[in-house]
Amino acid sequence: MDRAARLLTEVVHAPGAVTFTELAAATGLAKSTTSRLLLALERNGLVRRDDAGRFQPGEMFVRFAWRGGAEAGLTEVAQPFLDELGRDTGETVNLGVGRGGVVEQIAQVDSVYVIGATNWLGRAVPLHCTAIGKVLLAYGAAKLRPGRLERRTEQTITSRAALAAELAAVRQRGYAVIDGELEPGLVAVAAPVYRDSGAVVAALSVSGPGTRLTPPRIADVAAACMAQASALSAVLGHRPERPAHGNGAPRLARASPARRAPQPGQSPQAPQAPPAPRAAQAGPAAQAQQAAQAGPAARAGPAASAQPTTQAPQAARAQQAAQPPQAAQAQREGAA
Repeated sequence: MDRAARLLTEVVHAPGAVTFTELAAATGLAKSTTSRLLLALERNGLVRRDDAGRFQPGEMFVRFAWRGGAEAGLTEVAQPFLDELGRDTGETVNLGVGRGGVVEQIAQVDSVYVIGATNWLGRAVPLHCTAIGKVLLAYGAAKLRPGRLERRTEQTITSRAALAAELAAVRQRGYAVIDGELEPGLVAVAAPVYRDSGAVVAALSVSGPGTRLTPPRIADVAAACMAQASALSAVLGHRPERPAHGNGAPRLARASPARRAPQPGQSPQAPQAPPAPRAAQAGPAAQAQQAAQAGPAARAGPAASAQPTTQAPQAARAQQAAQPPQAAQAQREGAA
């Protein structure tokens, strides 16, 4: 316990991420012991590794810090998710928050392309015409400034009623989209980032030129953006109570074809019993024996059972005639 505490103390007090070798040297522990204890700390969320394998404080410390509403350290926690989203899409990725009625970009991963690459860090942009801003407005994480909405392009929404309808659509599908509303030709999608209380604290976005972020591709980019935003939210302590779809409503289960909901005025249908298993098919010899024992009346099928009972003597005589001589003689002796 003491040795694990020493390792954890070194990780927490380090100015940045530390390597395995540095931890082993600082604590004086054997490498095998250091490895075993770090794995245990990592399993319990007390330490985590970055892309280079270095150790830093884990999700448990991040969640504890966010209990007080502190925003410090959000960019460091979010950076691995921004990097992953950048690798998935190849486009510019940003993390933004709302401050003073505008969007402030606090972290960015640059696009792998030259065309459309823009450094948004430090640039204040309006809420109503950015994907991040629409997410923050839709989930109550930011408020518009009073007055008229600025028109940045011909596509900018300047009507508050139209913007309210757009924000409702954002909550319905779970992400925001802009197409030429901030700058001509600029397309972006953004998804909300939640904290442990369920409140939205930031938004994660992917942006690029419309020549690359075409309508068929937007759905895939939005799905990737939502996935990374959800993973970041989990690190911040967010645990959705039930599977959500779009605005948070649970998915509706499909009705089973065997049991449908009753129409008004009808009584509920009782569950149907499963069909009885088919009997194993008998071989040719067994079928012939069964046919001989059943007699012509049974072989005649349902039609024969509907005949009058007066035909029974004729059927019996016909059955005796069809039997072999030995069987007929044995039957007469038994009757005698």
